[in-house]
Amino acid sequence: MQLPLFYKIIKSHLINGDLEPGKEITISINQTLTQDSTGTMVYLQLEALNPPSIKTDLSVAYIDHNMLQSGFENADDHAFIKSVANKRGIVFSKPGGGICHQVHLERFTKPGTTLIGSDSHTPTAGGVGAIAIGAGGLDVAVAMAKGYYHLILPEVYEVKLIGKLPFGVNAKDVILHVLEKLSVKGGVGYAMEYTGPGIASLSVTDRATICNMGAELGATTSIFPSDDITKEFLIAQGRPNDYVKMEADENAVYSKTIEVDLSEIKPLVAKPHMPDEVCSVEEVSGIKVDQVAIGSCTNSSYSDMMKVARILEGNHVAPNVDLVISPGSANILRLLAESGALAKMISAGARILESACGPCIGMGQSPKTDAVSLRTFNRNFKGRSGTMSAQVYLVSPETAAYSAIKGTISDPSNLDINLDITLPDNYGSTDNYFIYPDTKGDKSVVMGPNIKPFPLGSKPENDIKGKVLLKTEDNITTDDIVPSHSKLLPFRSNVPHLSKFAFSTIVDDFHERATQNNGGFIVGGENYGQGSSREHAALVPLHLGIRAVIAKSFARIHRNNLINSGIIPLLWSNTEDYSHVNEMDELILYDIPEALKDRDEIICYNTTRDEKYILKLSISSRERDILQAGGYLLYVQSSEVI
Repeated sequence: MQLPLFYKIIKSHLINGDLEPGKEITISINQTLTQDSTGTMVYLQLEALNPPSIKTDLSVAYIDHNMLQSGFENADDHAFIKSVANKRGIVFSKPGGGICHQVHLERFTKPGTTLIGSDSHTPTAGGVGAIAIGAGGLDVAVAMAKGYYHLILPEVYEVKLIGKLPFGVNAKDVILHVLEKLSVKGGVGYAMEYTGPGIASLSVTDRATICNMGAELGATTSIFPSDDITKEFLIAQGRPNDYVKMEADENAVYSKTIEVDLSEIKPLVAKPHMPDEVCSVEEVSGIKVDQVAIGSCTNSSYSDMMKVARILEGNHVAPNVDLVISPGSANILRLLAESGALAKMISAGARILESACGPCIGMGQSPKTDAVSLRTFNRNFKGRSGTMSAQVYLVSPETAAYSAIKGTISDPSNLDINLDITLPDNYGSTDNYFIYPDTKGDKSVVMGPNIKPFPLGSKPENDIKGKVLLKTEDNITTDDIVPSHSKLLPFRSNVPHLSKFAFSTIVDDFHERATQNNGGFIVGGENYGQGSSREHAALVPLHLGIRAVIAKSFARIHRNNLINSGIIPLLWSNTEDYSHVNEMDELILYDIPEALKDRDEIICYNTTRDEKYILKLSISSRERDILQAGGYLLYVQSSEVI
């Protein structure tokens, strides 16, 4: 069979399994990345594994999320990560160096390699023809310690691009168009592979933007071929030897195909509060804007920043608008300063933030009550900005900058300026933010008082009894399970404290429900656990005594994180049974150890309603062993089996 590029790279890294979609495989991992919001937990787990050496070619620990140092917590976590990185042979990227995905794209990503990261937007690196997958922190720790990663092999969804983007339209609009067509569940079970003559008109960072938001489709990853555009990018980044041509076989076979004519795409916007609530900018044009935020790992590249500077040049930010800009890396910030683009932004009245995630993850710049905030980010979940009542729209940098000037949502295709950006022949580098391991230096690990031990699962009892503590709707996000904003992010290394705020975007007493009832169950709808890769969304429920989650379907990373934590993910055999169950119903799951050995179903009895349900246990043989052991860490520590 003629193979898509995704399968070709998988095949070259295959350790166990076959190229059979839906089956579990094991692949070797070349690189890993972490960021500080999830990284503290990763390195606590890595220390628990205590490997003699790191098995990857390269691992990088980035500090880009928890940058506000209003207390000791973030600084202590950074010191901990830095000390483990030095001990274990991991590159450490200091605060200010830039957003992990943008920096990794510039400095380290190689075509044809495999990368996993403890951040759901790791697929950004697919823009240069790498397989890059977001994963739970423990999976990343195991990849560093053991050199491999397990995944269910996805099918490959071809997105065939033709034509060329018209004036004022950004790669952001391309992925919003795909989200409009497929929804936030449309990529579940797939790797998105971009093909066709239209890719020749897209820069590497355009491609990276599209791959970045493949996470919002629910896709395992997204990938473009490595071609002459890739080669030019790597040469300009000073890495010509990293280039390898990578493309699908001629007449490659795909499970599904969608054709997108780039020339027909208009400036688009994702309305509150989901990335697939897409319409044209023209349809919402004229809505008054209170805040505009430009940056994030989605749209903080050199070309995006230069377009923003060109739109702002000679203009001023509208009196009713607060404009903040976050360049993606220290190197981009340097280039903006040297070119004069930074001065144009400042002269227009923009606030320049450091090169970090910042507002994207609620770390500062929360908008005012009931504000309309335009953001060039990847997610607009309710409350993610730090303001529950804010109306957050996702837009391109062109739409954001033009709207900041006009004071209302405005269509950038009405601009009368040249937005063609000439990319540098040489980007140079700003590498003084990297700290490479000192093989002869101090190997001690520094741990501050905010860092608490992470919870461990336990072997399952014969029958699991408990109440339904919460019943949710569809598309519950990990932001709902463990909220992410500036007040809570400093406590990512303190699960007991985070647990007090579990599900607080939905109910205000989940912690009380869990503690008063000694844990219990969560019942979910479709796509439960979508969004961020944060394993805290499994560790917090584990800490609160949740032993199983019953849902109509699970988002990929969260499902894996539940299993890694020793929490059983169960599916309704009959989705109509979902409507029968109410909060505080008492459930009993029978014969758990026996079911985990070889059964595909678990019997659930609702004693409150005197009803019986059949639940599906859709897991691999390895995942059965993990749940029987009480979680992945206990399994890995007690087994040498790959």
